[in-house]
Amino acid sequence: MSVFDPQKDQYLYFLKLEKGLSGNSISSYEADLRRYLDFIATNKGLKDLAGITLGHIEEYLHILHTLHMAPSTIARNISAIRGFHQFAVMESWAPANPAELLDLPKKSHTLPDVLDQEEVVKMLETADTGDPLGIRDKAILELMYAAGLRASETISLEMNQIIFELQLVKVIGKGSKERLIPIGTKALESLKLYLKDSRPFLKKQQSDSKNKLFLSYRGKPLTRMSLWNIVTAAARDAGIKKAIHPHTLRHSFATHLLEGGADLRAVQEMLGHSSILTTEIYTHIDRSFLEEVHKTYHPRS
Repeated sequence: MSVFDPQKDQYLYFLKLEKGLSGNSISSYEADLRRYLDFIATNKGLKDLAGITLGHIEEYLHILHTLHMAPSTIARNISAIRGFHQFAVMESWAPANPAELLDLPKKSHTLPDVLDQEEVVKMLETADTGDPLGIRDKAILELMYAAGLRASETISLEMNQIIFELQLVKVIGKGSKERLIPIGTKALESLKLYLKDSRPFLKKQQSDSKNKLFLSYRGKPLTRMSLWNIVTAAARDAGIKKAIHPHTLRHSFATHLLEGGADLRAVQEMLGHSSILTTEIYTHIDRSFLEEVHKTYHPRS
């Protein structure tokens, strides 16, 4: 147990109650702060937050850099450290925030991997719809691509979040924010087949399904690892050589909408991004597509 655990726990409680951060965000902040405060207590021998300096924090961040952490991960660590020290000032645990002047690392401009439309179709066609698990897998893949769902959102879905009569799915995203996303007919058909022929079979295996939409073979709520395996197996069976993971379907959803002419704000709303700047990464992908089309078909390109 670290000497700073009581302050850390109080800050996390504040984030949960006052800021409304999701469970996943709280877990990430907890891990970041535990590692940081262990360094301060163990490596620097400090027992008082007031003794922490900017130099101590920069030394810690240098270690994260040497571990080749992604810029986004380091940025999250900086946010966690800066917020914790600001809270310490508010609670009179320290006279000043030593992390106030820290700069966030520049974000990588690496574009996310995406599937083209033909590759998506190949993945969707890999599921064996003569088998309860294959029916389930097809419904999962169709829904993730149709609505651009995150992995956590997919496994958290409950039965009443699919609104068939309106062709919508109600999603509880980051920060417990709700959004309604249209679902196409293909995904709806797959979901109806799953609910009719697959879920009842899976539910019989175990009563503890907690009203979750997607169940494992044992009838329990699907885990993130199980979802990962479903997506990667479909990509492998489709002969796709790219590094595919559940988020790839979300990236592909956004890219294909923009390639088809969808409004950026509408895509932002469907993805559940709080800032349009997050969505704008997909405009770079879309722009590459448009440039290729222009080069291929314009008479004076």
